[in-house]
Amino acid sequence: MKLISLLGNSQLLDGGAMYGNAPRAVWQKWSEPDSKNRIALACRCLLMQTDDGKNILFEAGIGAFFDPKLRDRFGVSENEHVLLKSLKQVGLSPEDIHAVVLSHLHFDHAGGVLSDFNEGPLSLLFSNAKFYVGEEHWNRALNPHSRDKASFIPVLQELLIASGRLILVKKDGKTDLEPLVSFRFSDGHTPGLMLAQINLKQGPLVFASDLIPGLPWVHVPISMGYDRFPELVIDEKNSLLHELVQKNGSLFFTHDPDFACGKVQFKDNKYSAEVFDIKTLI
Repeated sequence: MKLISLLGNSQLLDGGAMYGNAPRAVWQKWSEPDSKNRIALACRCLLMQTDDGKNILFEAGIGAFFDPKLRDRFGVSENEHVLLKSLKQVGLSPEDIHAVVLSHLHFDHAGGVLSDFNEGPLSLLFSNAKFYVGEEHWNRALNPHSRDKASFIPVLQELLIASGRLILVKKDGKTDLEPLVSFRFSDGHTPGLMLAQINLKQGPLVFASDLIPGLPWVHVPISMGYDRFPELVIDEKNSLLHELVQKNGSLFFTHDPDFACGKVQFKDNKYSAEVFDIKTLI
């Protein structure tokens, strides 16, 4: 089996929004802001290639579906679909992917399954893949609250339904990806956020998505302004980090511009993560 970290389109977002309850004097030590108070964020994806020849992609980043005006508004840095370029670099095309796991359907995590804006009407990429989405979050995407309505892409839901390849994962997390991949759910960032856990011999690797988007957010008190229920985020982080320490587990960071993985530790009465190269897991 191989695990490969793949870059998708990157973003510049307001640092205050990303660090929510933390003052700038604290968070600027972790993320240097630009003149517009924005910080650099990756939209990192994880590719798992199994021994039986399956290619499983965890998330797809923003992609290139935005028109130029919206691309500028949301700080998308590149014009091209970076994930497709990253896949090509490891010898794969979208048609080679067998499964796409989407933690949730906010545009910066799921937009990459859509075609490029410049290629005409939007279509669904990954024509041979099944798409795994949590059932509770799917219902949220169909009927979003006004607070997060702008985070969803209505045409994406329509295309996923029309594909006939949408797998809605129930609360028990059971799918045909077991035992290699199991799922748990979080509700603090958005209802029904689906966290994928890759069950390795040396300890689990959890794709933490927006519950813990990068290394600085391992600090338990830190939540984002985008989180629906910040206190619940803190409780859920505590629970996940405690479990990973007990199981020798690690985190995969989707938004950290510098680090893809961190091994969870508990020292001096606080959690931290020691960064490492994902290749060392295999």
